[in-house]
Amino acid sequence: MAHTLTLLFVGLLAFSSIIRFWLGTRQINFVQEKRKQVPKAFAKEITLDAHQKAADYTSAKTRLGLLEMAIQAALLFALTIGGGLQWIDTLWTGILPNNDILRGALVICSALLVSSIIDLPFEYYKTFVIDEKFGFNKMTRTMYFTDLIKHSIVGLLLGAPMLFAALWLMQSAGEYWWLYLWVVWTVFNILMLAVYPTFIAPLFNKFTPLADEGLKARIESLLTKCGFKSQGLFVMDGSTRSSHGNAYFTGFGNSKRVVFFDTLLERLNTEEIESVLAHELGHFKHHHVIKRIIMIFVMSLIGLALLGWLINQAWFFQGLGVTTQSNHMALLLFILGSPIFLFLIRPLMASYSRKCEFEADDYAAKNASATHLAEALVKLYRDNASTLTPDPIHSAFYDSHPPASIRISKLAAYTTS
Repeated sequence: MAHTLTLLFVGLLAFSSIIRFWLGTRQINFVQEKRKQVPKAFAKEITLDAHQKAADYTSAKTRLGLLEMAIQAALLFALTIGGGLQWIDTLWTGILPNNDILRGALVICSALLVSSIIDLPFEYYKTFVIDEKFGFNKMTRTMYFTDLIKHSIVGLLLGAPMLFAALWLMQSAGEYWWLYLWVVWTVFNILMLAVYPTFIAPLFNKFTPLADEGLKARIESLLTKCGFKSQGLFVMDGSTRSSHGNAYFTGFGNSKRVVFFDTLLERLNTEEIESVLAHELGHFKHHHVIKRIIMIFVMSLIGLALLGWLINQAWFFQGLGVTTQSNHMALLLFILGSPIFLFLIRPLMASYSRKCEFEADDYAAKNASATHLAEALVKLYRDNASTLTPDPIHSAFYDSHPPASIRISKLAAYTTS
């Protein structure tokens, strides 16, 4: 059984890597092939230079992603089948032979730290080479590393108690530890949704109340019309880090906030901002966020139940390159290995996300203006250098939002119907 799992894992790792390389290559070739001419539907709003910039930006990010994917796959193989996790476990066993929970936490943190260190050069290159080249990066290196330290500290302060709780439950809570852990994990995540806007997000960005009284009155009218109660309307200083623009809801329950990037407010007029917000309200009215949270909770329950069975199977450890059977190693193998086994559901999740985007667009068209939403989207495509011509197969597999041409054409249909 262990040998079968090894073959299955290596086969899926190779298969997913090949598919991702094929899709990325298709994306680059397709985008570059279409860069010579702006699609007719966008010819009046998007210049050829802007279209070519989007094509080159997309290609550069995709090439970097392919290299990162190859390194990540090699690292995963080295940690599992290559014996890396077992070596880390043996190292910490020699240092802390009599404290299973602390040793387990350190083994997990060590493995995740290795992965983070491998990822760091790619994040740095994207920010200070690719985004810098295309005019999007506004961060200094001091700000970048300050953010990195802050993220690490916050992650440690929030993640360490959860990790220790998980390992303690696995050791002490009996046969149904996985159910108790799921309850703790669920409560923790709901709590994070509630406290993030007020206590965590301000550590990284400055949030100020929306000052434009005319825009504020219009937005509040829309919120009242749609039955949305928020803690306030805020502007985030996104321009200190990037020139990309966006708007979003954050928080949970009574802690919900409406947040606009300052860059978004600079580029869109009042009607367009209202339409973008109406789109976000569409997600709220269709309960997309709640549905996604429930979906994640259900999948996590199934996953932990499965882990509750796998933890007692010696072949699970041996098949993934580990000779020492332990709670922390079972949890770590599951964290690292599950994305490989879930790879093929990614297009299903992307398809569901695109369906939600169409529903939100439909809501915005009915409660604000389809024309103004389309105009806003075109500006965002242009200013964020989002390609108008993604490869259809790559888009179907990965993209959480519909391709620009399809999305704009659906919105245009509202103005002619």
